[in-house]
Amino acid sequence: QVQLVESGGGLVQPGGSLRLSCAASGISFNIYVVGWYRQATGKQRELVATITPGGTTNYADSVKGRFTISKDNAKNTVYLQMSSLNAEDTAVYYCRATWAVYTYWGQGTQVTVSS
Repeated sequence: QVQLVESGGGLVQPGGSLRLSCAASGISFNIYVVGWYRQATGKQRELVATITPGGTTNYADSVKGRFTISKDNAKNTVYLQMSSLNAEDTAVYYCRATWAVYTYWGQGTQVTVSS
């Protein structure tokens, strides 16, 4: 059974940092493209960042220079390091893994940026 489990969300002050983790079981991130998505209340889910099996990364314009996606193949985990957070980053953050016709989502982790 495939599971993607996100962790690391929470409440952070504006300008602060958080690191999200997405740990997989049942699949290998060595072959899957992994992405972080987010969905704010009342808005559509949007792409934040992706990383390919080879380590190529891509970012939404809104997070470039502030967020970094990375992975640890040995731990089968993808990370999203977020810095200089602001209120507009408040959302539920989801991990998604895609390969061929297969797509899996995690359950999400809440990130709230507030003073």
